[in-house]
Amino acid sequence: MVSWSGHIVPFIVTLAIWFMATGLIAFFANRGTDTRGHGTFRRSVAVGGIAGIAGLVAILLASTMVSVAAVYLSFVGALMVWGWHEIGFLTGAAAGPRRKAQTLGARGVERFTQASATVMHHELALAFTALMLISLSWNAPNQIGATVFVLMFGLRISSKINLFVGVPNTTTEMMPAHLGYLKSYFGANRMTVLLAVSILGITALAAWFANLAMTAPAGSPEMVGASLLTALCLLGTLEHLFLALPFRDGMLWGWAFKRRSDPV
Repeated sequence: MVSWSGHIVPFIVTLAIWFMATGLIAFFANRGTDTRGHGTFRRSVAVGGIAGIAGLVAILLASTMVSVAAVYLSFVGALMVWGWHEIGFLTGAAAGPRRKAQTLGARGVERFTQASATVMHHELALAFTALMLISLSWNAPNQIGATVFVLMFGLRISSKINLFVGVPNTTTEMMPAHLGYLKSYFGANRMTVLLAVSILGITALAAWFANLAMTAPAGSPEMVGASLLTALCLLGTLEHLFLALPFRDGMLWGWAFKRRSDPV
């Protein structure tokens, strides 16, 4: 039986945080161009760093508690840490050693190597953070924070690989102007088996979490946690569908980059 507090509220909370967090990250990452906005970018990274540290503290505190409130605290903490990494990447503070367009005519291993070098630092930072959260919460009664972060890391890796291989829709309205060179590493606009399998796989994972949520004791932290993970997976499915359908980011988050001086 569907529970308002155990199933519906977690979904609403996840949707609201996803919408606002995505917009805020885009806002802070698009406050100026790399040539005129060094100070602005530093402030954005500083704000992200404060939020990230606060999120890490929240995860650590909540990991020792088993309650619905602790599950929500861990969830929000994980998203704050994730937001810190996203701001670092989108402002260019933590991207990769290669910051220029793909070499004309690059193919195969060379193309993959060049593309990897554009995001290497960011991916390593995400992987290190994921391992750190897993180790810190290994025997903790509340592991939602680490689970959420690892899940988002997996969804992000899937998105990036699909973009590299090629997807029907590569809208980049929310990409800051100074990262425009990344578009040269996107594959051809086409539907691929990989994207279809990715969508089906994430949907199946959402169904698994949903089953856990439906069979958990009513109103329990386990029910709320599984519902939050279900909602995240469904949003991951939606974001992958955005890669397949002619959807424009600006339709939802145009307000987040109105102050950007240079269009992408």
